[in-house]
Amino acid sequence: MFKGHPKGLYVFLFANMGERFGYYTMLAIFILFLQAKFGMNAEEAGRVYGTFLFGIYFIPLLGGIIADKLLGFGRTITLGIILMIAGYLLLSQPGSEKTMIYISLTIISFGTGFFKGNLQALVGKLYDDSKLDKFRDAAFWIFYMGINIGAFFAPSAAQAMSKWIMKKGDLLYNANIPSMAHDYLNTLQEGGVYERASEYMELAKSSILPDTAYEFTTLADFSQHYIDTLSKSYSLGFGIAAVSIFISLLIFIGFRKTYKHVDVMHKEAVKDETSSVIKLTPEQYKRRLVALGLIFTVNIFFWMAFHQNGFTLTIFARDYTFTEVTKFTYAFFDLRAFLPIIAVIIGIVLLIGKNNSKLMKLIGLSMVVIASAIAYIVIGSYDSKMPISPIIFQQFNPIFIVFLTPLVIGIFAALNKRRLEPSSPRKIGIGLSLAGLSFVIMIVAVVGLVAPRLFEAGSAADAMRVTPYWLIATYFSLTISELFYSPIGLSFVSRVAPPSLSGFMQGAWLGSTAIGNLLAGLIGPFWMKWEMWQFFLLLVIMLFLSSAFVFSIIKTLENATSDE
Repeated sequence: MFKGHPKGLYVFLFANMGERFGYYTMLAIFILFLQAKFGMNAEEAGRVYGTFLFGIYFIPLLGGIIADKLLGFGRTITLGIILMIAGYLLLSQPGSEKTMIYISLTIISFGTGFFKGNLQALVGKLYDDSKLDKFRDAAFWIFYMGINIGAFFAPSAAQAMSKWIMKKGDLLYNANIPSMAHDYLNTLQEGGVYERASEYMELAKSSILPDTAYEFTTLADFSQHYIDTLSKSYSLGFGIAAVSIFISLLIFIGFRKTYKHVDVMHKEAVKDETSSVIKLTPEQYKRRLVALGLIFTVNIFFWMAFHQNGFTLTIFARDYTFTEVTKFTYAFFDLRAFLPIIAVIIGIVLLIGKNNSKLMKLIGLSMVVIASAIAYIVIGSYDSKMPISPIIFQQFNPIFIVFLTPLVIGIFAALNKRRLEPSSPRKIGIGLSLAGLSFVIMIVAVVGLVAPRLFEAGSAADAMRVTPYWLIATYFSLTISELFYSPIGLSFVSRVAPPSLSGFMQGAWLGSTAIGNLLAGLIGPFWMKWEMWQFFLLLVIMLFLSSAFVFSIIKTLENATSDE
């Protein structure tokens, strides 16, 4: 899996890992932050969420042009990292109002736009050498795995910051309180009487840490204190993003020698007679642009559905999923237990591997014994019921990516030996179908639940909460679809893009992703107006139709990758 790859791949991997850690730390709490601080409903928060994600993924078009024509890849990427650090630092300031939040998001969008697509383009350029091209798909899988290692730890970092600040404010997190606090203050401001005041009072009392000095005299005082403290906990979580992205900057600049041979603008490469840059005929150029345009169209619908993870699936986690779970289930939400469980699995793999040396088997056995003991001690320290936060659900997709990537690569390697491996376009079509099946799980999960438009936080809502395994199963299935789709899509674009447009075409892939992200937020009104099963059925239908479209044009896509 890791053999044969140039060192530059790992520099890009770790640079991207730091940036993605910061991004997913922010994304895990973004919707929750908007609703907690400003009292936005799902439709309002969805518009901000979708617009922000649109900017992050659309501006790479501009970033690609700047890299291709003006600054080159390395300088454009460095500029992007600096902008991201500045944007996250601004976002992390407690007390910021909407205008400053939007300015911060704009700066982050430009920084990410200059960074993301151009880094992917450099990964592809490492494999333009004919001797390395056979490793291209595997390279993007490894690169993608690095993204998700960073993303895996991000929700726990965000949750740790949130718990720390809430504890300093003498408060416990309760998913029902933010909306009730805003409703209470709004009712009070309008001169009305809050009809659920007695229920809210009981929730307020239960949300104060035991044995603390904090006492409130009125529900208004408590509401404002809770909103301010929770908002601050989210704001400082954005500061974690700034630190991790600064580390990315150090990695990218410090190890430039591993990739400087491909950090060359196209107009300079064509002057070099020894360069391996590909020269295309007009027919090949046209064929490649048509294929890319078709795949960019399909890309919109995959990400419109997939990025419900930060929007409607996060709301589902907060409003419709158990807030307390058993010891066994909590082990998957707590890194102190989850990481040892992961170590046990890795140890078993080393222990039973047929080709592993005695030393590797001994290491595997040691990992199983030590990690099992740690997991047993940690799980034994839990209460019979443990609270979970909606933030932490965001860790499941990235950890599934990390674990499933070697398995998927191994399966395709075995198929390749038998000459049965699907082409990249076929993998993309399969990934779209698998994503559709993922949301079928959610259709089953929401049967019998009240629609979001009728939802009211409180004891009645708590009575109908469902097991978190519905969401975990959905994230597992979505992860498999993502592995078939996203890294292969990146590899496809890097292989097919005309050399003079490599940065721009990676930007265009992200630009089509941006449109999908915008739609992910803009379909918020359907979430508010429809039954939930109808909303998820819409996603299923769009994904299945997209898959059918890919298979209907499969020859066009495969012919584009066969150009010499």
